[in-house]
Amino acid sequence: MNKTIFSASLLFATLQQIQAQEKALLMPVANTIEISLNDSKENIIKKSAHVVPTPNQYSALRNEFIAFIHFGPNTFTRMEWGSGKEDPKIFDLQELHTDQWCEAMKAAGMKMVILTVKHHDGFVLWQSRYTKHGIMSTPFQQGKGDVLKDLVQSCNKYGLKVGVYLSPADLYQIENPQGLYGNLSKYTKRTIPRPVAGRPFKNKTTFQFEVDDYNEYFLNQLFELLTEYGPIHEVWFDGAHPKTKGGQQYNYQAWKKLIKPLAPEAVIFGKEDIRWCGNEAGKTRTTEWNVIPYPEDPALMNNFGDLTAESLGGREELYKGRFLHYQQAETNTSLREGWFYRDDTYQKVRSADDVFDIYERAVGGNSTFLLNIPPNRQGKFSPTDVSVLKEVGKRISETYQNDLFRQASGPKELLDHDASTYLLLSDKAGEIILSTPKPITMNRLLLQEAVATHSERIEQHALDAWVDNQWKEIVRASNVGYKRILRFPEVTADKFRLRILGRRLTPAISAVEAYYYPARPPQLTFSQDKNGMLSIIPRVNDFGWKPHGEDATKNLSTGYAIFYTLDGTEPSEKSIRYQGAFAAEPGEIKAIAIGKNNLKGAVASQNLGIAKQGWKIVEASSENEKHVASAAIDADPKTYWQSAKQEGAQSLTIDLGKTYNLRGFKYTPQNQHPEGMFEKGVLKVSRDGKNWTTLDTVTFGNLINDPTPRTHYFNQAASARFIKIESQVIAGNGKILAIAELDFLTEK
Repeated sequence: MNKTIFSASLLFATLQQIQAQEKALLMPVANTIEISLNDSKENIIKKSAHVVPTPNQYSALRNEFIAFIHFGPNTFTRMEWGSGKEDPKIFDLQELHTDQWCEAMKAAGMKMVILTVKHHDGFVLWQSRYTKHGIMSTPFQQGKGDVLKDLVQSCNKYGLKVGVYLSPADLYQIENPQGLYGNLSKYTKRTIPRPVAGRPFKNKTTFQFEVDDYNEYFLNQLFELLTEYGPIHEVWFDGAHPKTKGGQQYNYQAWKKLIKPLAPEAVIFGKEDIRWCGNEAGKTRTTEWNVIPYPEDPALMNNFGDLTAESLGGREELYKGRFLHYQQAETNTSLREGWFYRDDTYQKVRSADDVFDIYERAVGGNSTFLLNIPPNRQGKFSPTDVSVLKEVGKRISETYQNDLFRQASGPKELLDHDASTYLLLSDKAGEIILSTPKPITMNRLLLQEAVATHSERIEQHALDAWVDNQWKEIVRASNVGYKRILRFPEVTADKFRLRILGRRLTPAISAVEAYYYPARPPQLTFSQDKNGMLSIIPRVNDFGWKPHGEDATKNLSTGYAIFYTLDGTEPSEKSIRYQGAFAAEPGEIKAIAIGKNNLKGAVASQNLGIAKQGWKIVEASSENEKHVASAAIDADPKTYWQSAKQEGAQSLTIDLGKTYNLRGFKYTPQNQHPEGMFEKGVLKVSRDGKNWTTLDTVTFGNLINDPTPRTHYFNQAASARFIKIESQVIAGNGKILAIAELDFLTEK
């Protein structure tokens, strides 16, 4: 059979035989399947192999790459979380360019955008009938502006789906004396929507719910969003609780009964449809099962916890459940450091290398990639962000449009690029062999299971290539699910073998595709020791905000040189060539790796602080014997100072050894546990260590969920030798302060 090693009689049962085998199982597929107390482990695994996504979930999986938009008062205050006390007029938007957003998102290959129509501060971006705390109370378009309306119109123009993020937490409703959140109102029968004089709804559907005041408010706003802005494809509920009041509970069962009929195509994030991936860093699990166990029926649950364990759907986890449920993951992170735009000077932006790496791991790891792009104060995506999005889209298109198996010989169900066709392997079959007319060079393998009809069944698999007249294993991995992208060093061959090494039941494979992505020079990182000696090395990850710790440089070319600049200019092959560690002065350094054919990596940059040689701890309010004060200035972010537990302010006083003209500082929190995060405090400075001046008040938000380095720039530079950092608020009302590193920036 030419060069194809394919025998239906040896490797595969006929489709009719397999269908008969499936019918013999007498077990229909379902989105949720209950486990009985008498079920054997074998039967639990068999049941798991019959748990499938709903049509809405499957449609959401096929979106693959989608966008988040965080936009609101925080955009103008430069805060991560607002307080709810902001004057709406601080949202000083003069112009809005949603067409520009959609053009950039479309160029990136995204299929949907989710807008934060209300973040935790309670400020709304649409013309709600039920509050004045929003865009209607701002100067934008004389109070008539509607960001969601404009975005929907642009999405229709560019062919993008729309989702809404409506925060259950609402600090405005908490802080406002007349606020509804936690006001201890009774549960009584309410009609949704509540009529508002002069603003009737075109949609005349009504609902009756027994709820309290805040849930009524929330349901009324959901009704507006789901009936007046076209089809909504995802409703996004955050689990964050920056502050609570009055024992307020959310009535998700009521929310769901309203969402399902009004948005019949929508999936619900944070509840039974879609779950959080467990981090905000773009980190992915090596094995991401979407069939996971629950102790009770998810359809009846009101609260869904964060599923952050490394393994959620392995066999041992399934055995402990009472219900098996399909609930896919979204890998959500931000293009910029933080969810909201701050500036184009200091706020770092992920490189195209980093975003493309997360794309391949997320979409190719059985999840959806949700990337946040925060608009700036001019109502636009900043040019750097647009450039990254377009470059990522270009790489996705160039890499995944040319299937190198398109002319291969093998089972047609795997090669036809039709998700509705699939190959069912027999119980005995464990391999598939594909041959190409001539040798191909590949370093990506894309696999898909027919999860819509046959669930997730492959537990382990491997790819072999016929090299030097023998099979050579190229790569192996665990599950497949909706989609798995295997990445490996390039291999050239004309015959390839997929081996199924572990299964839960008869695998149903719908796609086997081969691709090639050209190796690029690595991203770079800087490492400065206590004496100021600086090293430039390939980095695990080029993004400081909640680093995902996965090595994007694996299998990349080592034939490159590093060039850098010290004056803020962009580095090139004409810049200083890096030869080894060198003594670096405070200031901005930029570096780039350049490989063969002048192929360039991403530009890395960092504002270097003062070398810590000669620094001394003058005084600490207290210290833990295992985490001493000197750890805060030892140039090692893995060690940290931790104070004793006590009421009142915690402080650390440092002698820099000589006087500097200071313009800012960087605080690196310890990230091994959530205790001790410096949320708010003051910096005091002195030239002699005796006479002190308060230089600035500092506030950092979202530290517990985002324990990564924060930089604060002073309103004006200050001349000082001694620095005292003193806490006023520790995140989570903590009584312990912890600091991994303090760095101070100077003016040249």
